[in-house]
Order: sequence, then structure tokens, then C-alpha cells
Amino acid sequence: MKIFYNANIYAPEIMGATALAVEHGNFLAIGSDDDILNLGLSCEKKTDLQGKTLWPGLTDAHVHLKLLANSLAMVDCETDTIKECLKRANEQSSKLPSKKWIRGHGWNHNRWVNGYGNAKMLDSVTEDHPAYFTAKSLHAAWANSNALKLAGIDSQTPDPPGGIIQRDKEGNPTGILFEAGAMSLVESVIPRQTQSEITSTIKSILPELWQLGIIGLHDFDSIDCWQALQNLYQSHELNLRIRKNIPFDHFEDFIQTGLRTDYGDDYLHIGSLKLFADGALGPQTAAMKHPYVGSENSGKLLLSEEEIFTIGRRAVDNGIALAVHAIGDRANAIVLNAFSRLRAYEQENHLPHYLHRIEHVQIIEMEDLECMKTLDVVASFQPSHAPSDMEMADRHLGNRSKNAYAYRSMVESGAKYVCGSDAPVESVNPFYGLHAAVTRRRLDGSPSPKGWHPEQKISLKQALDGFSKNPAAISSRGSRLGQIKTGYKADFLILDQDPFKLDPQKIAQIKPAATFIEGKCVFKRSDLGIEL
Repeated sequence: MKIFYNANIYAPEIMGATALAVEHGNFLAIGSDDDILNLGLSCEKKTDLQGKTLWPGLTDAHVHLKLLANSLAMVDCETDTIKECLKRANEQSSKLPSKKWIRGHGWNHNRWVNGYGNAKMLDSVTEDHPAYFTAKSLHAAWANSNALKLAGIDSQTPDPPGGIIQRDKEGNPTGILFEAGAMSLVESVIPRQTQSEITSTIKSILPELWQLGIIGLHDFDSIDCWQALQNLYQSHELNLRIRKNIPFDHFEDFIQTGLRTDYGDDYLHIGSLKLFADGALGPQTAAMKHPYVGSENSGKLLLSEEEIFTIGRRAVDNGIALAVHAIGDRANAIVLNAFSRLRAYEQENHLPHYLHRIEHVQIIEMEDLECMKTLDVVASFQPSHAPSDMEMADRHLGNRSKNAYAYRSMVESGAKYVCGSDAPVESVNPFYGLHAAVTRRRLDGSPSPKGWHPEQKISLKQALDGFSKNPAAISSRGSRLGQIKTGYKADFLILDQDPFKLDPQKIAQIKPAATFIEGKCVFKRSDLGIEL
């Protein structure tokens, strides 16, 4: 048994707790210093935390883990100007062997004065290298001429199902590809990483996640990420709690092998089947009920209500819940219509009540929020999207932005909710997400001390629940994970300060002093000054 005392412990059910005991990876007891120090049990170690704060470990409920791990080796395209992005591409080009692919991520044409780039711009800085840069939204990509040629994309190539090839006035591809259907044309010719490389890359990012206070995540990446996670699990190197969601292109494989939602243990288990109802706000492919400002374009539905219902029926018949990406208000409405029909189907056929999810829920009408509560559908939102997208949302939506990123409305509707980052779309740092949720401001303090649509701020407790208690609860693990509570797994953080007593703008600056998973210290900051 280990005892930690003289601490400020966030355990809402035991107000004023200052000490706890950990045994066999669980919280054995929580209370005052006197209570815990006088338990009368054999104690291996007693640690004086000198007034530091203990918080539950944090879970990011929406991550693309393989993409996040790979993005660290890519050109960082999240720049204020296209010139700077091209400069970085040129620097990468000079370092690589001839004809080696150049990969990049993070560009956002809404931040660039002249909008989208084109293939010729990339050609001018990438020499004989094929180049492929994904947008910050992950719903668009920018390719150079070599990449387009290798993919067989020319003026005669039709738009593929579920995708759009941007073209100039003469009908030639510009190098910009929208949505997975078009992006996959290039991605299919990029040399694939070996399974060993993917496993190694994901393993290398785990210490960075621990350093940020992350003890778990819900992953939405590809099947090879699932295989890599299994490799790490089997070799006892997966010291992170992962809920792995099912990519649609391998849906039948999971059915045939009998894998169901929630199957697995607390370190690796199956989540939901991931579907895409629409695109993203940035490239204006999110499906809206009314056109974007200054346009006749209302976005693009990638699945109809009938298609979602049909897929959903096959899923629940085989024990699998749904997680559907929906950004625009039209997409959210049709997903909820499909879920309403699916709930009726579950009841008629005496099936379990599955916790289906909507991922992002960025623009939704208030009556549809009430539907989420009635249907018991989980709202999975990413707080950092709000300050990141605010200018774009105002520009594309006008006064409809009041119904965008409506986190307080979601929470107060009574719907179940979880919080995440959508990394690498946004930073995986959960303290950035907590900061965005409670301030509606960027890290630099913009747009104002009040924040963007401040009426949609949520409390720090509500945000913390979204990153700790709630992800465990909607994963059928709420009875043993996600809280500092007697009998629960000892997943916790040591913080220098109490976030509840900080100026909310300073929450983003928090850096955990230590991270524990199941009672084991997986990260300790070098300047902590306390022996753990």
C-alpha cells in the first residue's frame, strides 16, 4: 500500500479530502490525513505532496492516434500565410532523398489571404518529390502535380463517390481534393507504412500523452492502428486506456470475428462503428439546412437518413453501436432521425439499448438538442474547435453561428456528453480543451475577455467531467474508471496548482507534475522535487 497525504484532492463525494491510499492499483481509501495515515495497515511508502492538487486522469474522447503520431514527422502547415507553408515544404524537400514523398498537415485556407493553394505552387518548392498535405479539418487535401500524376488524376477523372476534385475553369484538377472519396485517390498510392513502423510510431507518442495528463483516449483511426494497438497490448507496452472505434471499411470484418461494442478490458476495448454524415465547416462541405453566407452551396450529405438507419440496423443486430460524424445542422438532423428509427427498431426486436454517439455536433438547432436527450444519444464535442473556428464560423454562417459549438446548451439539455480534441486537427493537450470550454477564448486571449458567444461557456467541473468521468461512463466502465473514488482504478494527476482557484485564462498553462495509471507513475516532471 502507498499513501499520499497533505494534498488537495478533487473527490467531490468526499469534500476536503487531503489523503488517499493506493493498493493493487486501486484507490483503497480517501479521507483526511489523520484518517489515512492511521489506517493501521502495512504501508510501503508515505508521500507528502506538500499541498499539491490531485486530479483524475484525463481521457480524450476523440483522437486519430496514428495520424497524430505521424503528424509529428510531417511539415507543419498550420501557418498564417501560404508563403510560410511553402517555405516549410521547401525546407523538407531539401532534406529528403529524390522522389521521396513529402507529407504535411494542418493548413487552413481560411487563414490565408488568397484562400486555397494549388498544385503549381507546391511544384515550385518540392522539386521531383510527390507532395500531399492534409488540411487541418482532415476533410481536404492539397497535392502537387507529381502526386496527382501518380494517382491518375487528370481532367478526365470523374469525382469519385464521397469526394470532390476541385477544378479550374478549363476543368483541370487544381490539386485540392475534398472529402475521403477524393483524398483516397492519392492516399492509395502513398507507400504504406509497415505494421512494425506504425506500432513503433504509436509507442513513441505514449510518453508525450502521459506528460499532458492523458491516461486514455477514444481512437477513430484506421484498421492498421487497431493492429498496432493489439501489438502493443500483447507485448505489455500499451500503458494507456484505449477505446478503439471501428472504421467502416472493416465493418464486416469485425462482425465476422464476433467483436462487439465494449468487448475487451480496461486497456483496450471495442467502441462504436464510425460513419460520416457530412464534411467539415472549413471547406464548406458540412451539410447545412440553408446555404453558407454569400453562396448557394449548402454542403454535402455523405449518407442519407435511410443509409444510416440501414447500416445501424446491421450494426445493432451484431452488437455494435454507432458513432456518426455530423457537423452541419442538416447532417445532425438526419442523423437524429435515423437514430429515432433505430431506437424503435431496438425496442421492437428486444435488443440492448446502445449508447450511440454524434461526433462534433458543431451546428445544431435547439430542438434537435432536445432530441439527443430524449433518444439518449451521446454528444461528443471538442471544445478547442470553438475558438479555433470562430472567425470562419461567423464568416460562413453569419448570425447562425449562435447555434454553433453550443456546449452549454448541450450540457444543460441533459444529454450525455464527452469531450476530446480531434487531434491532430487541434492540439491533443487536454488543458487547452478545458481552457477553451470555460473561456471560449484562444490561447492569446482573443477575441475578448468575455470570449466568443460567452453564453455557451461551461463550468470547469462540467468540462472536467467531459474529460474524465463521462468517457468512462459511456464506455460501460463508469463503475471503476474516471474518478478519484474508493475502489476505482488509481488513475490520477499531480498538479502544482488547483485549477478551480486559477484565473480561467491560465488553465491552458497547466503542466502536470506527475501522471499515474493504475497506481503506477508513468510520468514525473524533472523539477517536481518530491520522491514518488
